[in-house]
Amino acid sequence: MKNDARIYIAGHQGLVGSAILRLLLQRGYSNLLLRSHAELDLTQAVAVKQFFQLEQPEYVFLAAAKVGGIQANDTYPADFIRDNLQIQINIIDAAYQTGVKKLLFLGSSCIYPKLAPQPLKEDYLLTGSLEPTNQWYAIAKIAGIKMCQAYRRQYQFNAISLMPTNLYGPGDNFHLTHSHVLPALIRKFHEAKLHGESAVSVWGSGNPRREFLHVDDLADAALFLMQHYDSEAIINIGVGKDIRIRELAELVKEVVGYPGAIQFDTSKPDGTLQKLLEVSRLQALGWQARISLRAGIESTYQWYLAHQGQFRQS
Repeated sequence: MKNDARIYIAGHQGLVGSAILRLLLQRGYSNLLLRSHAELDLTQAVAVKQFFQLEQPEYVFLAAAKVGGIQANDTYPADFIRDNLQIQINIIDAAYQTGVKKLLFLGSSCIYPKLAPQPLKEDYLLTGSLEPTNQWYAIAKIAGIKMCQAYRRQYQFNAISLMPTNLYGPGDNFHLTHSHVLPALIRKFHEAKLHGESAVSVWGSGNPRREFLHVDDLADAALFLMQHYDSEAIINIGVGKDIRIRELAELVKEVVGYPGAIQFDTSKPDGTLQKLLEVSRLQALGWQARISLRAGIESTYQWYLAHQGQFRQS
Protein backbone atom coordinates (compact mmCIF):
# COMPACT_ATOMS: atom_id res chain seq x y z
CA MET A 1 0.00 0.00 0.00
CA LYS A 2 1.94 3.01 -1.29
CA ASN A 3 1.75 6.39 0.40
CA ASP A 4 -0.16 7.94 -2.50
CA ALA A 5 -2.71 5.09 -2.73
CA ARG A 6 -6.39 6.10 -2.68
CA ILE A 7 -7.56 4.92 0.75
CA TYR A 8 -11.14 5.09 2.00
CA ILE A 9 -11.72 4.98 5.76
CA ALA A 10 -15.38 4.18 6.36
CA GLY A 11 -16.31 5.62 9.75
CA HIS A 12 -13.33 7.99 10.05
CA GLN A 13 -15.04 10.04 12.78
CA GLY A 14 -15.62 7.08 15.08
CA LEU A 15 -13.33 5.63 17.73
CA VAL A 16 -11.60 3.14 15.42
CA GLY A 17 -11.76 5.10 12.18
CA SER A 18 -10.29 8.25 13.73
CA ALA A 19 -7.38 6.23 15.15
CA ILE A 20 -6.71 4.70 11.72
CA LEU A 21 -6.88 8.18 10.18
CA ARG A 22 -4.39 9.57 12.73
CA LEU A 23 -1.96 6.74 12.06
CA LEU A 24 -2.16 6.94 8.27
CA LEU A 25 -1.49 10.66 8.39
CA GLN A 26 1.46 10.08 10.74
CA ARG A 27 2.86 7.47 8.34
CA GLY A 28 2.67 9.82 5.36
CA TYR A 29 -0.43 8.56 3.54
CA SER A 30 -1.77 11.61 1.74
CA ASN A 31 -4.61 10.47 -0.53
CA LEU A 32 -7.30 9.70 2.04
CA LEU A 33 -10.98 9.57 1.10
CA LEU A 34 -13.23 10.73 3.94
CA ARG A 35 -16.98 11.26 4.18
CA SER A 36 -19.04 12.15 7.24
CA HIS A 37 -22.42 10.53 7.85
CA ALA A 38 -24.08 13.74 6.67
CA GLU A 39 -22.12 13.55 3.42
CA LEU A 40 -22.61 9.80 2.83
CA ASP A 41 -25.18 7.60 4.56
CA LEU A 42 -23.60 4.15 4.39
CA THR A 43 -26.95 2.40 4.87
CA GLN A 44 -28.03 3.71 1.44
CA ALA A 45 -26.84 1.32 -1.28
CA VAL A 46 -27.19 3.69 -4.24
CA ALA A 47 -25.26 6.48 -2.52
CA VAL A 48 -22.45 4.10 -1.51
CA LYS A 49 -22.19 2.67 -5.03
CA GLN A 50 -22.04 6.15 -6.55
CA PHE A 51 -19.29 7.17 -4.10
CA PHE A 52 -17.15 4.15 -5.01
CA GLN A 53 -17.70 4.67 -8.73
CA LEU A 54 -16.74 8.34 -8.47
CA GLU A 55 -13.77 8.12 -6.08
CA GLN A 56 -12.35 4.72 -7.10
CA PRO A 57 -10.61 3.85 -3.80
CA GLU A 58 -7.82 1.26 -3.97
CA TYR A 59 -7.93 0.23 -0.30
CA VAL A 60 -10.78 0.26 2.22
CA PHE A 61 -10.74 0.21 6.02
CA LEU A 62 -14.31 -0.73 6.97
CA ALA A 63 -14.51 0.76 10.46
CA ALA A 64 -18.06 2.12 10.22
CA ALA A 65 -20.62 0.47 12.50
CA LYS A 66 -23.46 1.16 14.87
CA VAL A 67 -21.97 0.35 18.28
CA GLY A 68 -22.94 0.55 21.94
CA GLY A 69 -22.88 -1.16 25.31
CA ILE A 70 -25.18 -3.73 26.90
CA GLN A 71 -28.09 -1.35 27.47
CA ALA A 72 -27.98 0.15 23.97
CA ASN A 73 -27.86 -3.30 22.35
CA ASP A 74 -30.72 -4.52 24.51
CA THR A 75 -32.87 -1.44 23.84
CA TYR A 76 -32.34 -1.08 20.07
CA PRO A 77 -31.86 -4.62 18.68
CA ALA A 78 -33.49 -3.86 15.32
CA ASP A 79 -31.28 -0.81 14.76
CA PHE A 80 -28.12 -2.77 15.55
CA ILE A 81 -28.78 -5.68 13.20
CA ARG A 82 -30.32 -3.64 10.35
CA ASP A 83 -27.87 -0.75 10.22
CA ASN A 84 -24.76 -2.91 10.51
CA LEU A 85 -25.93 -5.39 7.88
CA GLN A 86 -26.74 -2.57 5.46
CA ILE A 87 -23.39 -0.82 5.97
CA GLN A 88 -21.41 -4.03 5.44
CA ILE A 89 -23.34 -5.25 2.41
CA ASN A 90 -23.18 -1.87 0.70
CA ILE A 91 -19.47 -1.27 1.22
CA ILE A 92 -18.17 -4.80 0.57
CA ASP A 93 -20.17 -5.20 -2.62
CA ALA A 94 -19.34 -1.72 -3.93
CA ALA A 95 -15.65 -2.32 -3.15
CA TYR A 96 -15.66 -5.53 -5.17
CA GLN A 97 -17.68 -4.05 -8.02
CA THR A 98 -15.29 -1.11 -8.45
CA GLY A 99 -12.03 -3.06 -8.27
CA VAL A 100 -10.77 -2.24 -4.77
CA LYS A 101 -7.40 -3.97 -4.27
CA LYS A 102 -7.93 -4.87 -0.62
CA LEU A 103 -10.59 -4.39 2.07
CA LEU A 104 -10.11 -4.70 5.81
CA PHE A 105 -13.27 -5.54 7.78
CA LEU A 106 -13.40 -4.90 11.51
CA GLY A 107 -15.48 -7.37 13.47
CA SER A 108 -15.70 -7.78 17.24
CA SER A 109 -14.88 -10.29 19.96
CA CYS A 110 -18.61 -10.57 20.68
CA ILE A 111 -18.90 -12.87 17.64
CA TYR A 112 -17.70 -15.78 19.78
CA PRO A 113 -20.07 -18.09 21.69
CA LYS A 114 -20.94 -16.97 25.22
CA LEU A 115 -19.69 -20.22 26.77
CA ALA A 116 -16.70 -20.84 24.52
CA PRO A 117 -13.49 -21.94 26.26
CA GLN A 118 -11.07 -19.22 27.31
CA PRO A 119 -9.01 -17.75 25.76
CA LEU A 120 -11.10 -17.35 22.62
CA LYS A 121 -9.51 -18.89 19.54
CA GLU A 122 -10.51 -17.92 16.02
CA ASP A 123 -11.69 -21.50 15.44
CA TYR A 124 -14.47 -21.08 18.02
CA LEU A 125 -16.61 -18.97 15.67
CA LEU A 126 -20.10 -20.49 15.23
CA THR A 127 -19.52 -23.33 17.72
CA GLY A 128 -22.18 -22.24 20.23
CA SER A 129 -24.84 -19.71 21.28
CA LEU A 130 -24.09 -16.01 21.51
CA GLU A 131 -24.39 -13.69 24.50
CA PRO A 132 -28.12 -12.69 24.33
CA THR A 133 -27.62 -9.03 25.23
CA ASN A 134 -25.60 -8.20 22.11
CA GLN A 135 -26.50 -11.02 19.73
CA TRP A 136 -27.98 -8.62 17.17
CA TYR A 137 -24.69 -6.80 16.72
CA ALA A 138 -22.74 -10.06 16.83
CA ILE A 139 -24.88 -11.70 14.13
CA ALA A 140 -24.39 -8.68 11.86
CA LYS A 141 -20.63 -8.87 12.36
CA ILE A 142 -20.60 -12.62 11.67
CA ALA A 143 -22.49 -11.93 8.45
CA GLY A 144 -19.80 -9.40 7.52
CA ILE A 145 -17.07 -11.98 8.11
CA LYS A 146 -18.87 -14.55 5.99
CA MET A 147 -19.50 -12.02 3.25
CA CYS A 148 -15.77 -11.25 3.08
CA GLN A 149 -14.98 -14.96 2.93
CA ALA A 150 -17.65 -15.60 0.30
CA TYR A 151 -16.46 -12.78 -1.95
CA ARG A 152 -12.89 -14.04 -1.61
CA ARG A 153 -13.93 -17.58 -2.59
CA GLN A 154 -16.30 -16.70 -5.42
CA TYR A 155 -14.72 -13.55 -6.83
CA GLN A 156 -11.14 -13.74 -5.50
CA PHE A 157 -11.81 -10.42 -3.76
CA ASN A 158 -9.00 -9.60 -1.33
CA ALA A 159 -10.84 -9.03 1.97
CA ILE A 160 -9.51 -9.73 5.47
CA SER A 161 -11.39 -9.73 8.78
CA LEU A 162 -10.01 -8.56 12.12
CA MET A 163 -11.62 -9.32 15.49
CA PRO A 164 -10.58 -6.68 18.04
CA THR A 165 -11.15 -7.07 21.75
CA ASN A 166 -12.74 -4.28 23.86
CA LEU A 167 -11.40 -0.93 22.66
CA TYR A 168 -10.93 2.43 24.34
CA GLY A 169 -9.06 5.66 23.78
CA PRO A 170 -9.38 9.16 22.26
CA GLY A 171 -12.70 9.72 20.53
CA ASP A 172 -14.58 7.19 22.66
CA ASN A 173 -18.25 7.51 23.59
CA PHE A 174 -18.52 8.72 27.20
CA HIS A 175 -22.32 8.58 27.50
CA LEU A 176 -23.20 7.31 30.97
CA THR A 177 -25.64 4.61 29.81
CA HIS A 178 -24.92 4.02 26.11
CA SER A 179 -21.12 3.67 26.25
CA HIS A 180 -18.82 0.75 27.01
CA VAL A 181 -17.57 0.08 30.51
CA LEU A 182 -14.20 1.85 30.51
CA PRO A 183 -15.25 5.28 29.20
CA ALA A 184 -18.37 5.12 31.36
CA LEU A 185 -16.21 4.51 34.42
CA ILE A 186 -13.90 7.41 33.54
CA ARG A 187 -16.84 9.79 33.31
CA LYS A 188 -18.58 8.41 36.41
CA PHE A 189 -15.52 8.76 38.61
CA HIS A 190 -14.66 12.18 37.21
CA GLU A 191 -18.16 13.58 37.81
CA ALA A 192 -18.35 11.99 41.28
CA LYS A 193 -15.03 13.67 42.10
CA LEU A 194 -16.31 17.04 40.85
CA HIS A 195 -19.57 16.80 42.80
CA GLY A 196 -18.06 15.41 45.99
CA GLU A 197 -20.12 12.21 45.88
CA SER A 198 -19.32 9.62 48.54
CA ALA A 199 -19.69 6.56 46.28
CA VAL A 200 -19.85 5.52 42.63
CA SER A 201 -22.21 2.78 41.48
CA VAL A 202 -20.83 0.27 38.97
CA TRP A 203 -23.02 -2.13 37.00
CA GLY A 204 -22.92 -5.82 37.93
CA SER A 205 -20.91 -7.79 40.45
CA GLY A 206 -17.48 -6.61 39.34
CA ASN A 207 -16.41 -10.23 38.78
CA PRO A 208 -16.46 -10.48 34.96
CA ARG A 209 -13.07 -10.22 33.29
CA ARG A 210 -12.42 -8.05 30.26
CA GLU A 211 -9.49 -7.44 27.95
CA PHE A 212 -8.84 -3.86 26.83
CA LEU A 213 -6.87 -2.68 23.80
CA HIS A 214 -6.00 0.95 23.19
CA VAL A 215 -7.46 2.06 19.88
CA ASP A 216 -4.08 3.39 18.71
CA ASP A 217 -2.69 -0.13 19.10
CA LEU A 218 -5.62 -1.45 17.05
CA ALA A 219 -4.90 1.08 14.30
CA ASP A 220 -1.27 -0.04 14.26
CA ALA A 221 -2.37 -3.68 13.98
CA ALA A 222 -4.83 -2.83 11.20
CA LEU A 223 -2.19 -1.11 9.09
CA PHE A 224 0.28 -3.92 9.78
CA LEU A 225 -2.22 -6.56 8.66
CA MET A 226 -3.36 -4.57 5.64
CA GLN A 227 0.25 -4.78 4.52
CA HIS A 228 1.21 -8.26 5.74
CA TYR A 229 -1.88 -10.50 5.99
CA ASP A 230 -3.80 -12.17 3.19
CA SER A 231 -6.20 -14.94 4.22
CA GLU A 232 -9.90 -15.58 4.62
CA ALA A 233 -9.24 -16.79 8.18
CA ILE A 234 -10.28 -14.25 10.80
CA ILE A 235 -7.55 -12.95 13.11
CA ASN A 236 -7.90 -11.80 16.72
CA ILE A 237 -6.50 -8.43 17.78
CA GLY A 238 -5.84 -8.08 21.49
CA VAL A 239 -3.26 -7.91 24.25
CA GLY A 240 -3.60 -11.50 25.47
CA LYS A 241 -4.46 -10.68 29.11
CA ASP A 242 -7.53 -9.42 30.96
CA ILE A 243 -8.62 -7.76 34.20
CA ARG A 244 -11.62 -8.02 36.53
CA ILE A 245 -14.12 -5.17 36.24
CA ARG A 246 -13.64 -4.67 40.00
CA GLU A 247 -9.89 -4.15 39.46
CA LEU A 248 -10.55 -1.95 36.44
CA ALA A 249 -12.83 0.28 38.51
CA GLU A 250 -10.12 0.61 41.17
CA LEU A 251 -7.57 1.52 38.49
CA VAL A 252 -9.81 4.18 36.92
CA LYS A 253 -10.62 5.54 40.39
CA GLU A 254 -6.90 5.88 41.07
CA VAL A 255 -6.10 7.54 37.74
CA VAL A 256 -8.98 10.02 38.12
CA GLY A 257 -8.09 10.70 41.75
CA TYR A 258 -11.54 9.97 43.15
CA PRO A 259 -11.42 9.50 46.96
CA GLY A 260 -14.81 7.84 47.55
CA ALA A 261 -16.13 4.27 47.60
CA ILE A 262 -17.17 1.88 44.83
CA GLN A 263 -20.54 0.11 45.05
CA PHE A 264 -21.45 -2.75 42.71
CA ASP A 265 -25.09 -2.92 41.60
CA THR A 266 -25.80 -6.63 41.32
CA SER A 267 -29.31 -5.93 39.98
CA LYS A 268 -27.65 -5.00 36.70
CA PRO A 269 -26.43 -7.66 34.24
CA ASP A 270 -22.82 -8.80 34.13
CA GLY A 271 -22.85 -9.95 30.52
CA THR A 272 -20.31 -12.58 29.51
CA LEU A 273 -18.11 -13.57 32.48
CA GLN A 274 -14.89 -13.59 30.45
CA LYS A 275 -13.84 -12.52 26.95
CA LEU A 276 -10.11 -13.00 26.51
CA LEU A 277 -8.76 -13.35 22.99
CA GLU A 278 -6.13 -15.90 22.03
CA VAL A 279 -3.67 -13.86 19.96
CA SER A 280 -0.94 -16.32 18.98
CA ARG A 281 -1.88 -16.06 15.28
CA LEU A 282 -1.31 -12.30 15.40
CA GLN A 283 1.89 -12.54 17.43
CA ALA A 284 3.30 -15.17 15.07
CA LEU A 285 3.07 -12.55 12.31
CA GLY A 286 5.26 -10.25 14.38
CA TRP A 287 2.82 -7.83 16.00
CA GLN A 288 1.89 -7.22 19.64
CA ALA A 289 0.27 -4.41 21.64
CA ARG A 290 2.53 -1.75 23.12
CA ILE A 291 0.32 0.57 25.22
CA SER A 292 -0.15 -0.56 28.84
CA LEU A 293 -3.63 -0.35 30.38
CA ARG A 294 -2.62 2.25 32.98
CA ALA A 295 -0.87 4.45 30.42
CA GLY A 296 -3.83 4.09 28.08
CA ILE A 297 -6.35 5.05 30.77
CA GLU A 298 -4.22 8.03 31.79
CA SER A 299 -4.02 9.37 28.23
CA THR A 300 -7.72 8.69 27.62
CA TYR A 301 -8.65 10.56 30.80
CA GLN A 302 -6.56 13.53 29.66
CA TRP A 303 -8.36 13.45 26.31
CA TYR A 304 -11.71 13.33 28.12
CA LEU A 305 -10.75 16.35 30.26
CA ALA A 306 -9.85 18.29 27.12
CA HIS A 307 -13.11 17.41 25.35
CA GLN A 308 -15.66 16.95 28.14
CA GLY A 309 -17.59 20.05 27.09
CA GLN A 310 -18.84 18.22 23.99
CA PHE A 311 -20.48 15.39 25.94
CA ARG A 312 -24.16 15.57 26.82
CA GLN A 313 -24.96 15.77 30.51
CA SER A 314 -27.01 12.56 30.48
